[in-house]
Amino acid sequence: MAIYAKRRKSKKPDSLSVIFGALSDPTRRAMLERLGTGVRSVTELAKPFGMSQPTISRHLKVLENAGLVVRGKDAQWRPRAINPAPLKEANVYLERFRALWDERLDRMERYLEELQSGG
Repeated sequence: MAIYAKRRKSKKPDSLSVIFGALSDPTRRAMLERLGTGVRSVTELAKPFGMSQPTISRHLKVLENAGLVVRGKDAQWRPRAINPAPLKEANVYLERFRALWDERLDRMERYLEELQSGG
């Protein structure tokens, strides 16, 4: 049986939709991983991707709009840093499902053990 959620008609998407949308792209996830090791310039972030500067800037804008990346200002240098708060919000949401699946898998394990023991 399929269950479909009714779509809300709002002009602004909720924060989780924006966060997961930003995380949906492998380039943006790789940028976050690089920022996880420290503050980086846009040039440093762009280096391993072989993309044009405008493309890198668009990816960074998506991450910034989701609140995952913050922009600093140090003279002419515009460093980027990771902001862990949105990741925590996404993790809290996902943890509910992890707990649900853990409980279901535990039940299935007990059921299989019963079957194997004959009883």
